Amino acid sequence: MSYKLRFTTCISLQNLQTVFYASKIGYVILLLSVGQTSHAQTFTDYFETSRLRVNLMLAGNAERQCAYLESLNEEPVWGGSQTHLIDRFHYGDYFVKVFSGDGQLIYSRGFCSLFSEWRTTREAQTLARASALSLTLPMPKTDVRIEVLERDKQTGDWQPLFETRINPLDKQIRRGVAPYRHAVRAVRRSGEPAVKVDLAVIAEGYRQDEIEKFHRDVVRLTDYLFTVEPFASHRDDFNIWAVEAVSAESGTDMPHRNSWKNTAANTTFFTFGIDRYLTAPDHTRLCELAWDAPYDILYVLVNTDQYGGGGIYNFYSLCTSDHPQSQNVFVHELGHTFAGLGDEYYTSEVTYEHFYNLRIEPWEPNLTTLVDFDGKWNDLVHATTPVPTPAITKYADRIGVFEGGGYTAKGLFRPAVDCRMKSNATPVFCPVCRRAIEQVIKSYTGTSSPSSARE
Repeated sequence: MSYKLRFTTCISLQNLQTVFYASKIGYVILLLSVGQTSHAQTFTDYFETSRLRVNLMLAGNAERQCAYLESLNEEPVWGGSQTHLIDRFHYGDYFVKVFSGDGQLIYSRGFCSLFSEWRTTREAQTLARASALSLTLPMPKTDVRIEVLERDKQTGDWQPLFETRINPLDKQIRRGVAPYRHAVRAVRRSGEPAVKVDLAVIAEGYRQDEIEKFHRDVVRLTDYLFTVEPFASHRDDFNIWAVEAVSAESGTDMPHRNSWKNTAANTTFFTFGIDRYLTAPDHTRLCELAWDAPYDILYVLVNTDQYGGGGIYNFYSLCTSDHPQSQNVFVHELGHTFAGLGDEYYTSEVTYEHFYNLRIEPWEPNLTTLVDFDGKWNDLVHATTPVPTPAITKYADRIGVFEGGGYTAKGLFRPAVDCRMKSNATPVFCPVCRRAIEQVIKSYTGTSSPSSARE
């Protein structure tokens, strides 16, 4: 196999003795303004139109994590942009970079994972775990080097986590054979995937005789999505794909009720001990279900009337189909996964401990510690609005800096008294969240000029 890895000793993680860990290298990331253009690179210079899936295993605990290469797959279609290949947002807990043989940065993307959330729980302080993660990128034409960076929780800086070289002709890249093949139906097709946001909705807990119900549920929830701004103004920028992943049983796992179901994506409630937190622990399995779908974002629709959901940036979203609040949850979770928006509530039950470091600025565009507020929504705050902003009637309809957000009552601030990212009481996103969503939409559709990153 043509994977060249650097080794270093890692802490003992039960039976794990060594880890693939990239040695520290100096790097500088320069973000240019939206109006500037990148180097004269075209998609076809470096990539095929198929998709490469790099399957990793993350392992570790609260103090340390490591990454291991598990396998590689070539899949039929790359659904992402062919013009905006360099991520200008730098959101997320991780960042993947792809370099050509001559060292040119040709693709990058920020993302999060369920594992990075778990590392902030109390359990992670005493226990080590491992979790599957799949990276998807356009299939390279020639040898490339892939780096995965992790965000340092103490400084906010990027640190190397994993590195490998991939030869696209390697005989051990699995090609043409999918573990699961499911029909993919176009619910809404506005144009070619390369210039649209492609949302693939995966059926979960729907038996064969319930697939038509799945399609009705997808139509109902996505129709509602396009009544909410800024999605309403950009409905023609989206393709919606329904992945008919058939399950043997209806519903999903509910460990707190000793209820277990045989389903396609193996989703579960009671994640981290929270009744309403619904997740798909095996990310690679989820990507396998979407083998034939062009997608930028994966959304799992779970066939149950229970309340709950989950959303992880550039990873996946989940919500349930039949609860009275399902449409609001559907939109809220997409805010996380699509635009990197943080939760603005701070009173609900969570199991995270010190999820945010209040000494640095959070990367989420709708949260601030005021450490570097100029980089957030300071330009949208009126000169007569005090910072921080008291949550009183006078400022109820203004953009401000209201204390409380990100599961933290003190020291973390949100842009509005209420927002779709704070509660089910309002169906709308605040102006700050709307702007963030719209910027991401434009990055996928090629309607704004990309930035470049220089090593």
